[in-house]
Amino acid sequence: MPLQIVHHPDYDAGFAVNHRFPMSKYPLLMEALRARGLAGALNIAERALASWLKLAHGSDYVDQVVTCAVPEKIEREIGFPVGPRVSLRAQLATGGTVLAARLALGHGIACNTAGGSHHARRAQGAGFCTFNDVAVASLVLLAEGAAQNILVVDLDVHQGDGTADILADDPRVFTFSMHGDRNYPARKIASDLDIALPDGTGDAAYIERLAAILPELSARAHWDIVFYNAGVDVHAQDRLGRLSLSNDGLRARDETVIGHFRALGIPVCGVIGGGYSTDVRALAARHAILFEAASGYA
Repeated sequence: MPLQIVHHPDYDAGFAVNHRFPMSKYPLLMEALRARGLAGALNIAERALASWLKLAHGSDYVDQVVTCAVPEKIEREIGFPVGPRVSLRAQLATGGTVLAARLALGHGIACNTAGGSHHARRAQGAGFCTFNDVAVASLVLLAEGAAQNILVVDLDVHQGDGTADILADDPRVFTFSMHGDRNYPARKIASDLDIALPDGTGDAAYIERLAAILPELSARAHWDIVFYNAGVDVHAQDRLGRLSLSNDGLRARDETVIGHFRALGIPVCGVIGGGYSTDVRALAARHAILFEAASGYA
């Protein structure tokens, strides 16, 4: 069967081409997936309900985003103004991860062509992240009784501080982040398990460390679903990452994670996480590696 993919054209909020956040990667990713014949089971994201968003975020902050009334101080921490297109995008991307999670529970694996906004904390957004889609989706599944034990595997180059903040007091969700030690955020919020890697780690050492930790994670509980943040900012040519992985390293990473959990029969919901490059077409191709790997388990 084809891989279940969630997308929406308004994941692209129309930023200028020279903006630090490469917004055009979203339509280019879909272009790459279609070129690879991977867009056969396409699901259209819908806006997250405000009640879902308020499971993870403060009610006042959710209302500020939805009404485009976010204080300038918070907008500066997010990294861009929260106007109508950004607000819509945040609601759609979060709704997309909720939908992808539900599809993963039904089909074994599904991926959102956005998501992984792991710096958004309970009180506010930060670091190019407006709403924390993985935290929202986790709490929605728990509230609905669709899952009882959830694992978050965050392999973006940046530590998943917002996810850790939101889910710190919920024993039903275990947060794991493997990231660059000397990278954003400067003040990290402890996940349930953090592994900080040195600059220039490279493919072999990275995959060795990852492969060693996955059995420990899967042995901790009977997981009903794994949320996998497959950020490609670990790549050697990424502007913000310094872990020096290659395309082959990204592929090995994604195959290692997905293969491990699917071999155990655990559903996997993939989100694309971070990726920052002036060559946005090459960046979209790196994000497409997740979908290529996931399609082998669909």
